[in-house]
Formats: sequence, C-alpha cells, structure tokens
Amino acid sequence: MPFARLAEATTPTAHLGLGLAAVGRPGYLNLDRERDLPAERSVQALRRRAHDLLDAAYAQGVRYVDTARSYGRAEEFLADWLRERPDVTDVVVGSKWGYTYTADWATEAERHEVKDHALATYERQRAETDALLGDRLDLYQIHSLTPDSPALTDKELHARLAEAAAGGLTVGFSTSGPAQADTIRAALAVTVDGEPLFRTVQSTYNALETSAGPALREAHEAGLTVLVKEAMANGRLADPHAPAALKAVAEETTLGCDAVALALVLRQPWAGVVLSGAATVGQLGSNLHAAAVDLDDDQVALLTSLAEEPAAYWERRGGMPWH
Repeated sequence: MPFARLAEATTPTAHLGLGLAAVGRPGYLNLDRERDLPAERSVQALRRRAHDLLDAAYAQGVRYVDTARSYGRAEEFLADWLRERPDVTDVVVGSKWGYTYTADWATEAERHEVKDHALATYERQRAETDALLGDRLDLYQIHSLTPDSPALTDKELHARLAEAAAGGLTVGFSTSGPAQADTIRAALAVTVDGEPLFRTVQSTYNALETSAGPALREAHEAGLTVLVKEAMANGRLADPHAPAALKAVAEETTLGCDAVALALVLRQPWAGVVLSGAATVGQLGSNLHAAAVDLDDDQVALLTSLAEEPAAYWERRGGMPWH
C-alpha cells in the first residue's frame, strides 16, 4: 500500500498533502484567484507556479500529491517535476478519472469539465494518465462519485479496476455533494470476488461541511485510507472570508485562519491525509502551520458550531463562479 510510506514518515507535515486543482488550469472556483495567480495565466506561468509549490511542499515534508485528469495540465506539470527530480522517490502520487477538462485553457467557458463514469472513459483516461505519470502513479480514484453514479454498479468497470489493483495500483474514489455519506457507504459495499474494491476514499470535510464524518470513520475502520479535500471550503475559511468564530480562534493561536481550519480536520482520528489546495508558496507555508496548532475543547466547540446544513453548503458551492 503506498500510504504505508506516509505512516513511516516522521515529519509533522507528512499527513498534509498538496492538491493541484488550483494551479493546473487558469479557471477554478476558489475565491481570490485574481490575487493569488499571475495576471497572465499562461501554461508556462502556471507550470512554474506548480513547480514552485511542489518544491516548497517537498522541502517542508509533504509527501502526497493529488491531481486529476480534469485539472487542466496538472498531471503534465507534476510529471515534468518528477522527471526533473529523479532522486525524489518517496512521494505518493494520486490522480483521478471521470471528468474531462473542456475549457481549452480559458477562464470563462460554457462548461469547464464534463463528468462521465463509463468504462470507456476510464480506459481512455487511464491511458492518458499512464502516458504522463507511468509507474509513478500510486493511486487512481473515481472522481466525484454520487449515489446515482453508474460506477457504483458497473460490474465490468469493477472488474477492470480490480485488474489494476492486482497489478499494484491502489484504487479509490472521491465524493461530492450533500449525500457524500450515502455514497461512501455504497462504495464500501462494492466487492469483486468477495474482496472490497476500494482502498481509499477522498471526501469534502471542513468546519462548514461535516456531514461525511461518520461515514469516513466507518471507512477508516474498514481499512481504507481517508483523504480530505476542500478543507478550506474553496477559500471560505481563509482570510478575509473566514467566519468570526474562526478568526477568534486564529487570534488565540496566533496562527492563520487557514492553519486553524486545517488543524480542525487533522485532529479527526480517521483523517489519513488532509489536502492543501494552496495557490501560492506563502499560502502553502501558512497551511502547513496546521501541524503545530493545538486546539483546546472550547475552541473545538466554537469551530464545530460553524457547520451548515449539507444542502445549503453544496448549493452555495455550486453557485460559486469560476475565476
């Protein structure tokens, strides 16, 4: 299992990962992108930014990097970085299939990505990922499963994924939407020849959206590695957008709202890897301070009070514009 390498790591930041969604394409829905990214979001400019982030993350002990086929050219940027650093052999690499990037390197597009969990999409995108990352790929995840996804019931797809797992690739899934808990439990029941298919789950969990927590605990108890995405709620938990309660706790800890928000997730006993979606090296450094935050019971209770109803959270997220 590739995540055994993280279990052996001793750096405080080993269980914080770097996600490349924000720097693999010019348009995304995170807040403040006009401030965080270069004015000219050319391929070369974002390649440099991705490489700067990867260098900084690795130097500070981060050992998991997460990307996806739909993150523009993020897989390509990561592959270039790995190729230029042949001595970097201890990074765990995860990617995802199931969405196709369709914005053609534009910040404004009718559709930025198209979802399709069919077997043909898996085979096409697996070949595309292999062409870039080859044997550096450790984890391949179905991107954004929901309860109605055909990937939960497609036996032929399950068989192909099991073949990949037998060949040494870890197979997982990510979730999104207000029914994440239902999706996780449905996926835990998927088996091939009597054996569970999935070995990892990646879900949205943060101070505002905690509904997947019980199901993620169940997944952890079943032996899956749990990865947490969107722990910053796409920027809603960072300055200057953070709720007053989060700002108050951050002031008490003398660290940033982002570090506190990530620390709240890190303290969950089931959280194996918590992703930073930083777009700048400065943001990344601030995010990684989460490993040093020690929240007391009163602070945790105050932060826990921020949780929203899942339907309201996801409706707001769905309405965020791509910048």
